[in-house]
Amino acid sequence: MVGIKDVARQANVSVGTVSNVINRPDMVAEETRERVLAVIERLGYVRSETARQLRAGRSRIIAMLVLDMANPFFVEVATGAERAARETGLGVMLCNSAQNPDEEADYLSLFAEQRVRGVLVTPADPTGRNLANFGRLGIPHVFVDHDMPRAEACSVSVDDITGGTLAVRHLIECGHTGVAYISGPMQLAQCQDRRTGALRALAEAGLPEDRLVHVETERLDVAAGRDAGARLLGMSPRPTAVFCANDLLALGVLQSLYGAGVRIPQDMALVGYDDIEFAAAAAVPLTSVRQPAFRMGRTAAELLIEETGDQAADHEHRRIVLQPELVVRESTLARTRG
Repeated sequence: MVGIKDVARQANVSVGTVSNVINRPDMVAEETRERVLAVIERLGYVRSETARQLRAGRSRIIAMLVLDMANPFFVEVATGAERAARETGLGVMLCNSAQNPDEEADYLSLFAEQRVRGVLVTPADPTGRNLANFGRLGIPHVFVDHDMPRAEACSVSVDDITGGTLAVRHLIECGHTGVAYISGPMQLAQCQDRRTGALRALAEAGLPEDRLVHVETERLDVAAGRDAGARLLGMSPRPTAVFCANDLLALGVLQSLYGAGVRIPQDMALVGYDDIEFAAAAAVPLTSVRQPAFRMGRTAAELLIEETGDQAADHEHRRIVLQPELVVRESTLARTRG
């Protein structure tokens, strides 16, 4: 590997001059700067980030740990975070816990070993032990898509109770009095809160809780949605409306029902959650609860950058809760009340 001393020797300058060309080019005369840059290009020198980090005392890397990188929702969240990081000269190391607490713990250990600047995390461990242990290391972290009412760290989330209420209230307004909720794993707070919102909508309409049929799946993906759809087909009586905890589940349910000849929305209405790009492009465009994913990721990164920047001493932890929005498409249909 070519080192900074090799560059200095070839350019006939000091190591300090090479460092200034890389980090503070305005301090170096133009002729010298161009000579050093030419040697860097010719030798293929790449500076050591580890060495730079040791000198500066802090990393330029933010780590981000999400639940499922196969979900376009988290891709959009990560894109928002990456934009904020790039604007301040930082990079993002993106990792996927796959909704697995053990993988989450392994990644948090890796982040600590790499001495990252800070971590953006959507927790997979329902007990909170992984993050509690990580917090004791003193590495700043911000919760993303997870509400943190306590002041131990910043959090940026969406009001999922309101989101669940919007979804089921819409279905009730369309004339449905029985709704299936396809939840994903209930260890996740998001799935719990969306169910709470669904029950709130039933209560507002004077309907009992048992009008919400709960179908829990192990994962929040299309395959799990197809399995849930098959379970719906076997129900008697069959619900006339379905609310899914995310769009991937809803798309899987749509595939299963469509393949069985169930008409959407005439026989069964369907609402998803997240409003990913594929929701509008489905065979039957999907009504969905939109989350401001890009804004969520960007806001979380900005909070972490503030907490780890030059004004860190003035930073105060903040809890930011964004509001969801219902986007109505062809997968729901007004029905005449009997």
